[in-house]
Amino acid sequence: MSDFELGNRNGQEEEKDFADMWEALNSEYDYISPSRGDIREGIILQKRPDEIILDIGVKRDAIVPSYELQRMDPEELRGLKVGDKVHVYIVRPTNRDGNLIVSLRMARQYEDWIKAQELMDSGEIVTCTITGYNKGGLLCSFGTLQGFVPASQIANTPQRGARGDLSEYEGEEMRAKVIEVNRRRRRLILSERAAQREWRAQQREQLLEELAPGQVRSGIISSIRDFGAFVDLGGIDGLIHISELSWSRIKHPSEVVNVGDKVDVEVLNVDLDRQRIGLSLKRTRPDPWASVEERYQPGQVTEGTVVHVVDFGAFVELEPGVEGLVHISELEQGATAAENVVREGQKVSVEVLNVEPERHRIGLSLRRVPEELQAPQVAGELEAPEEQASEEAPEEPAEEKPEDVGEAERVSVSDGENP
Repeated sequence: MSDFELGNRNGQEEEKDFADMWEALNSEYDYISPSRGDIREGIILQKRPDEIILDIGVKRDAIVPSYELQRMDPEELRGLKVGDKVHVYIVRPTNRDGNLIVSLRMARQYEDWIKAQELMDSGEIVTCTITGYNKGGLLCSFGTLQGFVPASQIANTPQRGARGDLSEYEGEEMRAKVIEVNRRRRRLILSERAAQREWRAQQREQLLEELAPGQVRSGIISSIRDFGAFVDLGGIDGLIHISELSWSRIKHPSEVVNVGDKVDVEVLNVDLDRQRIGLSLKRTRPDPWASVEERYQPGQVTEGTVVHVVDFGAFVELEPGVEGLVHISELEQGATAAENVVREGQKVSVEVLNVEPERHRIGLSLRRVPEELQAPQVAGELEAPEEQASEEAPEEPAEEKPEDVGEAERVSVSDGENP
């Protein structure tokens, strides 16, 4: 080998040695010693009954000690396998034996605090399990952390009982929003009310897009008014007008439904601009008018009850949900006021004049019914008010005897009244 070749070879070896040395130097310079509170990723090397050994990328193996394993959930511990990648929290960089002590549980707590902060920042709704309660509110699990839902942040507390009666929540799952995170003071506060408002807003938009006339939906009666009942469809309320509650005539919605009742309703209309939904309860039930022609034919005499008296006649209920009209001209020959012939609640015999099931109309006549077929209450109805008036006429006061006056005075004084 020539001197030139030998010199070139030695130069290449020197360059390689220098590169290796420079790489080692860089590696040592970039190396950061683990400190208490650091979160590191590690690989499980060994799993023993009294400890777990991990490689966390430093010169020494990390150890999860036995007291840490005893605090862990048994099922979670059984799920750990050799080769699994996990995060650990540096508890002691070096103990008396020179070991690097780490914690799996504290690492997960740290991650849960980070997650809680992210959820609060994003406003996302989370589901947690109620684990207990105290006089101030509910305790809940949030990963490895314990959260708190103040009584003032519980939705529907008045319906669920007083503050001291929160035991029924224990074991339930609750949708809530994180409203306060303070890791230093270990405060994690959640609100069911805030989550419910957010959830209802989301559901409202979704339902309004999905709802269409003719659909049948399930809901819960949320409130009752004189003009109808409101149904919670799961995010937005719809209205069942009183006329859509029952096929029968009713005076108040409470005759048909109560707050809290679960009902199936048909969607009648959806107003996206005003966010209003019209519903019907009666249309989910058999329509008595569908087969009314099978039960009533022109010329037939049947009985019914007067349910409404108006200027132009009287409405008679033939069966629940089916009413017919007796026009004033069919009440009585020459009648000028329906209230002079019939009254609400009166049983009458009527003749069927015509049947229009598609229009929900039946024409009836009272005056065409033969006298022998009339209901007993009809005959002499016009004289009833006079008879009743005569029956209710006050009697002439009897002449009081002296002993009667004295008795009255004694009663008045005993009742504490002035004689």
